[in-house]
Amino acid sequence: MYRPYYYDRLSAGLDANGQPVAWTHRTAGSSIFARYVPPLFKNGLDPDAVEAAAETPYTFPNMHVDFVRVEPQGVPTAFWRGVGATHNVFVVESFIDELAHAAKQEPLAYRKALMTNPRALGVLTLAAQKADWGMPLPPRRGRGVSVQFAFGSYLSQVAEVEVASDGSVKVHRIVCAVDCGIVINPDTIAAQVEGGALFGLTAALYGAITLKNGRVEQRSFNDCRAMGINEAPVIETHLVKSAEPPGGIGEAPTAAVTPAVTNAIFAATGKRIRTLPIDPQQLRTV
Repeated sequence: MYRPYYYDRLSAGLDANGQPVAWTHRTAGSSIFARYVPPLFKNGLDPDAVEAAAETPYTFPNMHVDFVRVEPQGVPTAFWRGVGATHNVFVVESFIDELAHAAKQEPLAYRKALMTNPRALGVLTLAAQKADWGMPLPPRRGRGVSVQFAFGSYLSQVAEVEVASDGSVKVHRIVCAVDCGIVINPDTIAAQVEGGALFGLTAALYGAITLKNGRVEQRSFNDCRAMGINEAPVIETHLVKSAEPPGGIGEAPTAAVTPAVTNAIFAATGKRIRTLPIDPQQLRTV
């Protein structure tokens, strides 16, 4: 089965200080729940399709999120690791970064100013601190950040990325801070962060499905490029001590890594990535 394709449109109004006074997010795409778990599809709403969009880490005075079901013709779709959060965290965190730039404000400080939830603020602050946020980097190298609330857990990632003149992207480092409530086995959480981040990176960098003469060209796993061990970044996991009920962690890192990387690409090159997977042709300078 193929991962569902979604199209998102976001808009916001900013006050004189650059802070959002209104936030609108419409997402259109397939409803897996309607086809596989019909009782969960109620009043035209698929909860998975708005996961991490209907409830963000930020507080807005006015917020509107809606979902429009659009089923692809002839293309079977199903769940993909990270499910609805993978597309929503990408667009929400990309747009927050764009708002910070439009307001001429630093992206980390901009996010902090929009947060009232201490757990969200805690993971964002910890990830930035451990990632040496604000320290200078060489040319065409940048840091990007993402923060999310999904599956009952709070998670923030900082990516350090280098973009070559031919447009190729090298992710050097991923720093992740996690508040998933009571921790039973920290090693398992670190393993999930590492595996989930690499899974998400592979999709963001190489995950295109292409068609030729009406047929999909990727026929099996040997036709799908995976991130090699020589390409894998250093991944650090830092846990927040918490007495809150346990949240999910198996899919959360897959959602957070892509916007951290694309925001880092913007910091390195000044070019925005709004579609996935990342196209090196958009980043070429030669």
